[in-house]
Amino acid sequence: MIYPLVVSARLDKSWTVLASHQTPGADRCVDIFSRPDGTFGFEEFRREPEDMGAWTPVAYFSVREYATIEAAIAAARDSVRWLGGILDG
Repeated sequence: MIYPLVVSARLDKSWTVLASHQTPGADRCVDIFSRPDGTFGFEEFRREPEDMGAWTPVAYFSVREYATIEAAIAAARDSVRWLGGILDG
């Protein structure tokens, strides 16, 4: 089951984060989100001490739109090399 999460300050406030996957060290994450128009997307973030713990987008994947959550997750898995290990683990 997927539960809505608090939306990162780096994503549009009208989008709803459906899942957030972090590396074990909590220095990278990928958010999967839905938009009010019914499309889905994802974004990869990094968090480093010099950023004072703020999540910073890595590649701006959020501009891409997908018709289904499954398509967004598949694209995230293909685009973010560490994500497959988290999703499969």
